[in-house]
Amino acid sequence: MNKTVLAVFIATFVGAAPSFAQKSDQQHAHNETVTSIDKSIKDKHDEHTDDGHEEHELQDGQKLDEHGGEGADEHDDHESEHAHDKGENEDKDDEEHDETASASLDSNQMALANIKVSTLSPKIVNYTLYAPGEIFSNGYSSYRVSPRVASVVTRRHVALGDRVNKGQVLVTLFSETVAQAQANYRTTYPEWERVKGLGRKTVGEQRYIDAKANFEAASAVLISYGLSDADLKTLTSQQSIALGEYSLRAEIDGAVLSDSFEQGQRIDAGEPLISLADESELWVEAHLPSNINLRLGAGSPAQIKVGDFTVDATVTQEAHTIDPITRTRTVRLLVSNPEHRLHPGQFAEVYFRFLTKMPVMAVSESALMRGPDGDWMVFVEDHPGEFLPVEVELGRALGGLREITGVEPGSRVVSEGAFFVASQIAKGGFDPHNH
Repeated sequence: MNKTVLAVFIATFVGAAPSFAQKSDQQHAHNETVTSIDKSIKDKHDEHTDDGHEEHELQDGQKLDEHGGEGADEHDDHESEHAHDKGENEDKDDEEHDETASASLDSNQMALANIKVSTLSPKIVNYTLYAPGEIFSNGYSSYRVSPRVASVVTRRHVALGDRVNKGQVLVTLFSETVAQAQANYRTTYPEWERVKGLGRKTVGEQRYIDAKANFEAASAVLISYGLSDADLKTLTSQQSIALGEYSLRAEIDGAVLSDSFEQGQRIDAGEPLISLADESELWVEAHLPSNINLRLGAGSPAQIKVGDFTVDATVTQEAHTIDPITRTRTVRLLVSNPEHRLHPGQFAEVYFRFLTKMPVMAVSESALMRGPDGDWMVFVEDHPGEFLPVEVELGRALGGLREITGVEPGSRVVSEGAFFVASQIAKGGFDPHNH
């Protein structure tokens, strides 16, 4: 039984085997057919696509040829004109933006920025002009003591800073030349005294004239060397000094400002020994910039400040040349110094006082700002809290003020805090997209 069933199963399987193999072959053939169809469809699609591109390119080329030449140039010109018009419009917009630029600030912002607004109106301006200065001794009343002939210092009688009176002995010197002149004087003096006593008729006209001329010449030589009349009298007295020794005396009342010499030192003729100055009146030389067009006549008032001390002064002279080193113009003033609180060599601050002849419009220097184009401008309050820039022309410098034109009288102008207002306008005009 089992064998019979096994035989039937084998026979059935063998009979079905060809059908399975055939089925596999049919499936493989089907797959190849599908693949071939897909490939054919893809090739046709690619060919169609290429043809379309060629046709499209051809059509574009034909259109380009049709619109070539003048048409293309007109198209380019149109684009160029459009760009130019656009640039002009942008420039015009920028100008309109600059002209209409303004800053709006509330009371809190103005208080924090310390912005002050004042009404501008014409007025007479009382102003001061500052100039650096230096104090000098009055050269017209000072005196320089020096030997008129080469001499040797034997004794000094005063020291630096001493106050001396006119005629007071300052220094004693010795000179061989002076000794010869003194000897000549001692010879001519008695001769002249004898002839003078006998009279012109007795001695004769010529002898009288010669004796007088010789005596006067000997006296003049000693006086030219610095000897006084008292020194000449001493030469002929019983208490005659040694020949060659002489003294120099003070010619003015004043103070010893310098005495740069030593005892025993040989001093050449004209070399300074002692400088004397009357400090009751001193000079102050102020140095003004050469580009300031200002005339300061004699008698113009000024104030001199040295440290905490302030004193009035008057202009005495104005130089008409420019210092080649400092490039400044010197103005000399005279200042009274009765208490001797000022001394030559001190630096001083000089303030000249002026009044404008006519009313002027003037603002503080802090109210002026440079505009985008480099012109000067001020900020005018159009209405409370709204500030507009207004270009102005600058005039004279009036101390801390500056004369201006271009603003109507009665305008309210920012006098302090103009920089903050300018920065607010600049921030308002900033475009992050550069439009």
